[in-house]
Amino acid sequence: MKMKQRKANKVLIAIMVILLVSTSISLLFAQAEGEKKGDKVTVYRLGYGGAVTNPRHLAAEKFAKYVNEESNGTVRIDLFPSEMLGTDSEMVEMASMGSLDMTINAVGVVANYEPKIAVFELPFLFDSYEKVDKVLDSPLGMGLLESLPAQGIRGLAYWENGLRQITNSKRPIESPSDLQGIKLRTPENNMTLAIFRALGAKPAPLAFSELYLALSQGSYDGQENPIANIHASRFNEVQKYLTISNHKYESLVFLVSENVWKKMSQEHKDLIGSAAKQFAQVHRNMVRDAENEMIKDLESKGMMVSRPNLVPFVNATDSVYKQFEPVFGKDLIEQVRALASN
Repeated sequence: MKMKQRKANKVLIAIMVILLVSTSISLLFAQAEGEKKGDKVTVYRLGYGGAVTNPRHLAAEKFAKYVNEESNGTVRIDLFPSEMLGTDSEMVEMASMGSLDMTINAVGVVANYEPKIAVFELPFLFDSYEKVDKVLDSPLGMGLLESLPAQGIRGLAYWENGLRQITNSKRPIESPSDLQGIKLRTPENNMTLAIFRALGAKPAPLAFSELYLALSQGSYDGQENPIANIHASRFNEVQKYLTISNHKYESLVFLVSENVWKKMSQEHKDLIGSAAKQFAQVHRNMVRDAENEMIKDLESKGMMVSRPNLVPFVNATDSVYKQFEPVFGKDLIEQVRALASN
């Protein structure tokens, strides 16, 4: 497996912040609440990206409320959205080290720990959300989470980022040739980089928390994200063109630090494990139900929305499947494609 690239200084800083500030304060309040109720309150910290208006945060709030209520107030989930604790990569790294309890993070980042899980991100693999659910929740999909505990993290369920779309400030994207010369922000994701190199763009990774400023300053021409992220982050304020490309589906994985999991009571494991699965579907539905209305809202605020013929894009990225055969194996790719096409 490819060695994980660690940003040691940032991780250590994030750990110090959590240990010295967040954890101490959380435990202090938890102790006070516990004294009032006569019960011990256990606090778990859940970090993730996405703005507070993003469905990921809204679903996480529902998850946290449910866990607190079902535990009669003895379990509290403290939420840290908007990359408050670090980038996606840093949060997964922290969870693997045991310094962050939980994170809801992109499959592309989790692929640093189990490369085969990124098979779901192959370009234009899914043409409907029904097929997404069929593949992710299948024995094949859930089976790809089984190797993660050996890497210090445990995957409980697949949440959702959604089908990804392109925005830019230069021109409508009607064919792959329109992407030529476009400097496009991507996450630190090998699949996304490969897709946009194949399409002729100039992809360059950047932390999501820095993206709005980079777009407003013109240091990047465009970016690609699910509609929920585009809408919640108000990219319409700094981007003129939205292309419904559906170039890649991106799931999120609800992760728990394996060190933390091992120390949990069985009662907490059962509660958090079942809640993560229950609210995975809640989150998926929230993302999907809102997409069309979000697109209409972006359009009403001045974005030009295009829906190009995707066949040339599909053909241009066909080489990506071959490129990732050494990572996923030809058999796994064929199994996933077969499931996704039925």
